[in-house]
Amino acid sequence: MAETAVASKKVKLIITRQDAPNSGSYTEEFEVPYRPNMNVISALMEIQRNPKKADGKDTAPVCWESNCLEEVCGACSMVINGKPRQACSALVDKLAQPIRLQPMSTFPVVRDLVINRERMFNALKRVKAWIPIDGTYDLGPGPRMAETKRQWAYELSKCMTCGVCLESCPNVNDRNSFIGPAAISQVRLFNAHPTGEMNKEERLETLMEDGGIEGCGNSQNCVRSCPKGIPLTTSIAAINKDTTKHLFKKWLGM
Repeated sequence: MAETAVASKKVKLIITRQDAPNSGSYTEEFEVPYRPNMNVISALMEIQRNPKKADGKDTAPVCWESNCLEEVCGACSMVINGKPRQACSALVDKLAQPIRLQPMSTFPVVRDLVINRERMFNALKRVKAWIPIDGTYDLGPGPRMAETKRQWAYELSKCMTCGVCLESCPNVNDRNSFIGPAAISQVRLFNAHPTGEMNKEERLETLMEDGGIEGCGNSQNCVRSCPKGIPLTTSIAAINKDTTKHLFKKWLGM
């Protein structure tokens, strides 16, 4: 009896779709067979296998992105029942139905649930979120990072550029050039690195420009929504302090 009940159970989804970057959006309703321990990606795969709407009419398969399926790559970010999160870790059993899927509105839509996260990657380029080791490897190993510093730096390194923090931040939108919490946190990470700190002042200068750290309104939505639990507001506070110290040093000619 239990197996029969599970076999007849359906998962209902309402998906916001968009056929092209410049076309309008619309919604379609779907019903897919339920299986225990399903996640949202599993439901989308069922629609891909049998692209029929809830009324039985054929439609185009829904487009979405995914890669690792274990909340590491950040590719499957979308808005699920009004909350930006990862589809791979969103379990159907824990979601109210119908499950509403929408693309993140902070980023341009490519198609359906696929978005263009170029805004994030350009922000990382602006702040030079990398360790410049070209040529320096000939000098041998660099200085070791203290264990106490390494432990909290590791927490910052968990960022997977999923975009959820930008989606939840009210200051990141198409009317604002705010660089976003992810890039600011990465500045803290790379400025703490014994080799990365060679570019510390350059990164701080970037965050002192328009759209930099002054754009943060301290809503703290980012730290509440981050799927990796990264202390983003702590990083923003630390970098705020660093940019202020850097500014006074410039005034004093130090």
